[in-house]
Amino acid sequence: MRYVVIIEKGNDSYEAYVPDLPGCVAVGETPEEVRELIQEAILLHVESMRETGMAVPQPLSHSEYIDVPIAA
Repeated sequence: MRYVVIIEKGNDSYEAYVPDLPGCVAVGETPEEVRELIQEAILLHVESMRETGMAVPQPLSHSEYIDVPIAA
């Protein structure tokens, strides 16, 4: 499966979350670290859902960049 992951820069770290998997989050010191951690978090999250008999949500979210003309 391929899930959208949102990575945001915080004051001291990078945070990641998965819109289609509520509660699936990770925090790392660098973008690379948070990518690795969120991948592991997704695997653990899905495994936990399966173990408890919950249905694993299909990836439905997508992302796009939108250009907006803003005057300086």
